[in-house]
Amino acid sequence: MTPPMPIRILSVEDHPVFREGLSTIIASQPDMLLVAQASNGAEALEEFRRHRPDITLMDLRLPGANGTDTLIAIRGEFPHARVIVLTTSDADGEIQRALRSGASAYMLKSMPKKELLAVIRAVHAGNRHVPAEVAARLAEHLGDEDLTNRELEVLRLIRDGYRNKQIADKLAIAEATVNFHIKNLVDKLGANDRTHAVTIAVRRGLLQI
Repeated sequence: MTPPMPIRILSVEDHPVFREGLSTIIASQPDMLLVAQASNGAEALEEFRRHRPDITLMDLRLPGANGTDTLIAIRGEFPHARVIVLTTSDADGEIQRALRSGASAYMLKSMPKKELLAVIRAVHAGNRHVPAEVAARLAEHLGDEDLTNRELEVLRLIRDGYRNKQIADKLAIAEATVNFHIKNLVDKLGANDRTHAVTIAVRRGLLQI
């Protein structure tokens, strides 16, 4: 009888020690095969095109394009790609963005090896997986109103040190409109002021530093 084909895996991870650890874990499993590794988004897309893996393990913190942008690029070309996000970030904004972009699972790097292997097999079988601690982080902000693209734009400029008048000039809108957007985003984030709003947004992964 022909043995079943192993689960072919692409690992996208820029940290050499963690990448080596993943390689060792996968090599210890008779039903898994590490077909390629990448350390940034461009390499990941190239290796995916070359090998068409069954499962991609994707870190979020990558040089250049981040993991979610890379996931979007891969699934843009290969809509059925099964991608497991494997990260240290439990920020609800990043979790939401990854899952909305089509991640099949969102796993924290602190999880036990046994759980990672079980999730790889489950996703390969066509399931999706969000562990309890990740679901709990999402639940904390369930029902919160999302920031609009314009509010995020204003927030990025606040982060970069622009004053309200400068933001208005930059976005070609009235200063009163900027003040309106700031009031809305401060309310939505439950912040005390514009600076506090930036701090909260960074902590929740809605904004990168």
